Amino acid sequence: MTMKSFRQAITEAMDLEMARDSTVILIGEDIVGGHGGSANNPGATGGIMGITGNLYNKYGPTRVIDTPISESAIMGAAAGSALTGLRPIAELMFADFFGVCFDQIYNQAAKFRYMFGGKARTPMVIRAMTGAGFGAAAQHSQALWSIFSHIPGLKVVLPSCPYDAKGLLIQAIRDDDPVMFLEHKVMYEDMQEVPDEAYTIPFGEANLTREGDDVTIVAFGRMVQFANKVADNLAGEISVEVIDPRTTSPLDTEVILDSVAHTGRLVVVDEANPICSMASEVISTVAIHQLGALRAAPVKITAPHTPVPASPVLEALYVPSIEKIQAAVRAIMTADSVHLKN
Repeated sequence: MTMKSFRQAITEAMDLEMARDSTVILIGEDIVGGHGGSANNPGATGGIMGITGNLYNKYGPTRVIDTPISESAIMGAAAGSALTGLRPIAELMFADFFGVCFDQIYNQAAKFRYMFGGKARTPMVIRAMTGAGFGAAAQHSQALWSIFSHIPGLKVVLPSCPYDAKGLLIQAIRDDDPVMFLEHKVMYEDMQEVPDEAYTIPFGEANLTREGDDVTIVAFGRMVQFANKVADNLAGEISVEVIDPRTTSPLDTEVILDSVAHTGRLVVVDEANPICSMASEVISTVAIHQLGALRAAPVKITAPHTPVPASPVLEALYVPSIEKIQAAVRAIMTADSVHLKN
């Protein structure tokens, strides 16, 4: 295996699938150029984050399609082309822009299979940057996966490392349903060993990133890295189990419930706002199905219910921190042990 960044893993996944399957196309704003690049510039960066790299020069203008600044046009073209037999990867750039084109996503693409009695396929991937920590302010920094997860017919992927990013994106491209693939913008330079060949990671199968006996932490996206750090910091003092769901829809509730049955304590870390968050969903699921196993009340750690601040100092306070997670784990261990009954 080779050390690769989160960015390189995503680019490689698209490159491998485009080489394997001629129906895979890219659609998006500025995915050829970026920062002054152009379709005729062999050094074009490929978007503001350089994700689509040199794919235009490799696959040409019929498969790497630069669009005007119109999210509705991008998503509409992707949904329509998916119905006609192509496998589009549409770049939304910032997930925050979904409000401009949400009808094409949730009321069209997500419902095609259902509305046409299972006879229609919509193999469409929507790539979008998400999350805070980049100083991009309130309109470019939100964690919106809970909104997408609410939509039946839409699959939602939230990778936490380069290895998962590549395997989950290849799985998404090969899937016959629309998939929201959300990339945390702070993680693009994260490095990890990643296989050079193509591989897939099934949706709905959580990853146990740390094994433990005392506390279960369920964390989403970038927060998995924070949870792993907490587990490592507390090793020898508190045995922490960390679960990375990888996908929020479908959500692997079986692994979560089994872990809580073993540890009896639950901390959920979600960068999204607290109301109707995935943290709330996980805790309600545990309360319904595993209440009797809990030795203490579950703890929910999220961003506050405010827009993401533009101030770097306030933004750092907005995002759940390693210190806050670690304090919560210690607190749940020292809380009065009350065995709740169904």
